[in-house]
Order: sequence, then C-alpha cells, then structure tokens
Amino acid sequence: MCRHLAYLGPPVALERLLSEPEHSLVRQSWQPRRQRFGTVNADGFGVGWYAEGDPVPARYRRAGPVWGDLTFADLTRVVRSGAFLAAVRDATLPGADGEAAAAPFASGPWLFSHNGAVRDWPDAAGPLAAALPPRELLQLAARTDSALVWALVLRRLLEGDDVGTALAEPVRELSTAAPGSRLNLLLTDGATIAATAWGDSLWYLAEPAAGRVVVASEPHDDDARWCEVPDRTLLTATRTRVALTPLKETSP
Repeated sequence: MCRHLAYLGPPVALERLLSEPEHSLVRQSWQPRRQRFGTVNADGFGVGWYAEGDPVPARYRRAGPVWGDLTFADLTRVVRSGAFLAAVRDATLPGADGEAAAAPFASGPWLFSHNGAVRDWPDAAGPLAAALPPRELLQLAARTDSALVWALVLRRLLEGDDVGTALAEPVRELSTAAPGSRLNLLLTDGATIAATAWGDSLWYLAEPAAGRVVVASEPHDDDARWCEVPDRTLLTATRTRVALTPLKETSP
C-alpha cells in the first residue's frame, strides 16, 4: 500500500525523478511493479522539498490521484531541489480526511511518509496512542494509522533522537502491539534520509561520487545499480554514504 521516494543530491527538477522515468512514482500510482499489497495508489499524493537556505520544506498535497493533477505536472517541471520526499497513497480504510491524510507529513525540518498499514487499526494501536499527551493526540494530522505513526516518530525527534532511532523504536513498538503490521517508514531532514523495510519493498540507488542517493519503494528505472534493502532493516543515508542495520522485533 502506497509508494514513496526520497532524494538527496545536486538540485534537479522534481519531474526528473517523479514523472520522467519509465517506472516513475507517478506511474506507480496506477502500475507499481513490486507493491505487495493493494494495486492502485489513487487516494492522495504529495511532495515536499527544500529550497536553498531554508531548512523548513514546502509541501504540495492533494486528495485525488496524481495523474489527474495538472498543477502537479507544472510544479514539478519548474521546481528544482537537492532534497525532496514524495508519496502516492492507497488508503488503509475509507475516511474523510482527504488531503490531511496524504504524505508527506511535516514538522519543522522533517518530512515523513508511511508505506503500509497498522494491523487491526485502530484497536491494536490504542495503548500507544493513549501514551501520547492529549495535546499531541489533538494535533494528529488525520485519523489514520499513518498519522499516529508520524506522531510517535515526531515525539522521539523532538526529544532528541537521531533520525534512525526515531524510526526504529516506533517500528518495534508497533510490531509488538500490532503483529503483522507493515511499517515501511521514510524520513528526511534535507541532509539525511532514514527508512525502514518492514513488510514491503524498499530499494536505494547510491552514487557517492556524484553526491546523490535515491531511496524508494521500488526502482523507477532498470539501472542495475539499484539495491534491495532486506526486510526488517533500517537504512540511513547521506549524499555520500548508505548504512543498513538489521532490526529485531521486541520480545513480548
């Protein structure tokens, strides 16, 4: 469910990665090649990007399918950035949250996306939600599993965790509370990307000499340099380095 992509590198027009490749994120909205759950990602989309000299990203999000939005095509043609995150959404359950449920979620310098589903939502995640302060619950972006996952991640970021720990610990907590959940998370602050492979596909294409890395649900072309991330793995990446760390489930 859902497809997403994050990029760090020399500034490029957003369309270079989001719509021009043969198997781009836009095409994945109706014809993903490696998506294990769901078939069409037409329940919203979004892109967040960083402008030079500004640590707080801008976002463009909509509730409908990306292929029908001509403004998105115009925007990605002219906007250039050296760091961005984009996603197309396949809803977990019917709902009225619309654009608010579309990734990327954002706060301060961070952009976040969740590809997957919290199993037995919302009942299984109730104890984790109850542990959040009421103020943070009232600030949930939407009434969806992804919005709660983002709240759990954001809380750790604000408490000072690095981006890898901020993803890994909520994944462990959620997998314990709701076994069988699919928790592929993607996070960037414009300088680093962190991602988890937990129940669905995750790939990366690294070009250290060029200072360029792409992390995505699936390859957007047939470049032989794409590498698949093993399931139950945390990926952290900068423009010149990629590290993979195995993740273990928390014992009951």
